[in-house]
Amino acid sequence: MARYTRKREEEIGLSPNALVFRGVKKVEQVSMQLIDYSQDEVTRQDIHTVADLLPMKDTRQFAWLNINGLHDATMMECIGQTFNIPLNVLSDIMNPEIRPKSEEFEGGIFITLKSFRYHKRGNRLSIDNISLVLLHNTLISFQEEPGTLFDPVRERLRKSSRKMRTEGCDYLAFALLDVIIDHYIYIAGILGEKIEQLEDQLYDWDGNANRELLQQSNHCKHELSFFRKHVRAAREMVAGLLKSESDSIHAKNKLHFRELLNNVKEADDVLDTYREMLYDLMNMYHTSVGERLNDIMKVLAIISVIFIPITFIAGVYGTNFDYLPELHWRYSYAVMWAVMIVIVALMLWYFKRKKWW
Repeated sequence: MARYTRKREEEIGLSPNALVFRGVKKVEQVSMQLIDYSQDEVTRQDIHTVADLLPMKDTRQFAWLNINGLHDATMMECIGQTFNIPLNVLSDIMNPEIRPKSEEFEGGIFITLKSFRYHKRGNRLSIDNISLVLLHNTLISFQEEPGTLFDPVRERLRKSSRKMRTEGCDYLAFALLDVIIDHYIYIAGILGEKIEQLEDQLYDWDGNANRELLQQSNHCKHELSFFRKHVRAAREMVAGLLKSESDSIHAKNKLHFRELLNNVKEADDVLDTYREMLYDLMNMYHTSVGERLNDIMKVLAIISVIFIPITFIAGVYGTNFDYLPELHWRYSYAVMWAVMIVIVALMLWYFKRKKWW
């Protein structure tokens, strides 16, 4: 299936509010973890049923519910009813191929974007869809599968970070988005190092065809284009959040979202720079191959030109006529060779003088 778009035939014509999982199931069973936190304490527990979440609706402290797995439509519907999340938002959450965006609804904000991981083995990127639903005192995060992406934020909550515990769930949402976007910058740096290494290899190139260098360049181009597409969409999403007038994002925390926008702009600008470097690298490669081919053709052309007159001489004296000049002369063979050698020497001297050789 195409990497840039994954629309399956059975999804065509589905209602925007249909709770149908549109991705690839990465976990067998959905898991939920709840973190309740306030200035004084943090508690963490595993949630087994949606009914266990009912008491948290009336809590005065802040709550972060993380859900791993998006394929259970019944559970999604129950979560939507519990927290008054619209069906169209739940439908978008169950579609991992959705483009990064932010959307306001009554009582909250829906945010979705992509997270990336770089795998050294295979030199490739993997992608996951992350969705956030920001409510008054509750943040719900949806992931395709369990991972360690948000562990730094959990650690900050555990270590009695006053700002993390008192600034509200919108600040927690900022912290999660910040982790994702910091990974963008990190991965952009890794891809940049790969491109710079390829550039160094090109400068050390001896002129012989190096198909491995071309294959690595094409692989980097595909990964960079795929990554850049989602980073640019995330940039638009964060810019849209800054324009939001929803009460779910407090004015005092707008500053942090501006910082977030600067970070995603940095990642986008870095990717633009490396994209230009990569295209310049590939152009240099093809130019070098072309120059090498021209040098080879020039040598072959010079050899052909040299052999034209001596082939003519040999052809004339190889004809089947009895009466040719000097045909029966004792030194005719030696003179013919001498004439051909002089012609070759004069032609080589002329080519050298013209700097063709």
